[in-house]
Amino acid sequence: MTPESLFSLASAAVLPGWIALALAPLARAKAVLVARVVAVLLAGLYVTLLGLGLTGDGPPPGAGFDTLEGVRLLLSSPQALLAGWVHYLVFDLWVGSWEAEDAALPHWLLLPCLALTFLAGPTGLLLYHLLKAARRVQA
Repeated sequence: MTPESLFSLASAAVLPGWIALALAPLARAKAVLVARVVAVLLAGLYVTLLGLGLTGDGPPPGAGFDTLEGVRLLLSSPQALLAGWVHYLVFDLWVGSWEAEDAALPHWLLLPCLALTFLAGPTGLLLYHLLKAARRVQA
């Protein structure tokens, strides 16, 4: 399977988890479980991609985590970039499942947090915490 095909598959595979979280009030524990199962399955794909990337030609010279250029080089192959994308998909979905499980907000306030977590991970997490803090102050 090509990296492009795996990209499309992984990007679509994450959607049932996000849909479950959006519908969480209907069965919160089941929704969180669905999202986490999807995240764990995608984590398996990530580990596979990472393993394949490490056993191939390896990273290019200068690649690493110590400089921005090193990270750019590390992600310069389609396979490495795909692994990085799956990494984002897994962690954003896991954070969304935590937000739904924590459920410190009414669901109508949780939905924008989940949407932002899906689209821009840390932004949704920040909004969740800001709204949660604001509700505590009001109480």
